[in-house]
Amino acid sequence: MSTLQFGISLSSSSPMFLASNSHMPKSSFPSLSLFPTSRTNFLKNPFPLAHSTCRRTYSYGDPRMGLFKITCSATSPKGSDVAVEEKSVSVILLAGGKGKRMGASMPKQYLPLLGQPIALYSFYTFSKMPQVKEIIVVCDPSYQDIFEDAKENIQVDLKFALPGKERQDSVYSGLQEVDSNSKLACIHDSARPLVQTEDVEKVLKDGWLVGAAVLGVPAKATIKEANTESFVVKTLDRKTLWEMQTPQVIKPELLKKGFELVNREGLEVTDDVSIVEHLKHPVYITEGSYTNIKVTTPDDLLLAERILNIEES
Repeated sequence: MSTLQFGISLSSSSPMFLASNSHMPKSSFPSLSLFPTSRTNFLKNPFPLAHSTCRRTYSYGDPRMGLFKITCSATSPKGSDVAVEEKSVSVILLAGGKGKRMGASMPKQYLPLLGQPIALYSFYTFSKMPQVKEIIVVCDPSYQDIFEDAKENIQVDLKFALPGKERQDSVYSGLQEVDSNSKLACIHDSARPLVQTEDVEKVLKDGWLVGAAVLGVPAKATIKEANTESFVVKTLDRKTLWEMQTPQVIKPELLKKGFELVNREGLEVTDDVSIVEHLKHPVYITEGSYTNIKVTTPDDLLLAERILNIEES
């Protein structure tokens, strides 16, 4: 089966199809430009960046599922061939959100995605990585059984922490459970089920080298700054803009210092690396994949299902 190259923009809210050309005729996608490529998954980068191509093999946490994806390889900081030590990473898996935009009877991260709770996809991905020592699930106690039942399938320690009112409160709660010997804290939104092991490994290496790193992708849409009356102030330079994802990887002692500053000065942050940005510490952006979507709306759930169904089709 040949692979398809997609010369398109893929957003987390776009309910479009991804498919094999052996099952879907080209005419089924009138708005897409599809080009058969070799089995090496050679994908051209649609962005004018120095790192313009990639060749990869992909698989999700569940061994039954595989997928090629639209992505581009990132340059890495000097010395990125360093290996992250085994059992040196504590994963803080944020699973305490309410997910009101989904309009479901339960939080979005526990909705079934092809028969498995969304949160368990990344849970299994992290659990199979040799660098990971423990997974700290930040969740409401009423949902702990979902992870407890999956414990027999993993080879890492499992801990729980209570969620807070805001995201930073939940991260802080999880940080309190991090093993004192861990070298890295890897914070991930459980509503991002499609994160790839390869991307996690890259951001772990960059976090190991720099002290703080985050997965991100170049912005595709034009972004404008507006005033309080919704009039355009200026158009921002898209070449310098990145959309942040998770995991976000930070050395625990650095994250603790950041929280001390944030709590002392009453600062609010919207993501985890923002905490260490307040310390004026450099944060490296590790280029990730556009398929690492956050499942927030019904359209996102549909898109995630279609991505995962590629292997079966």
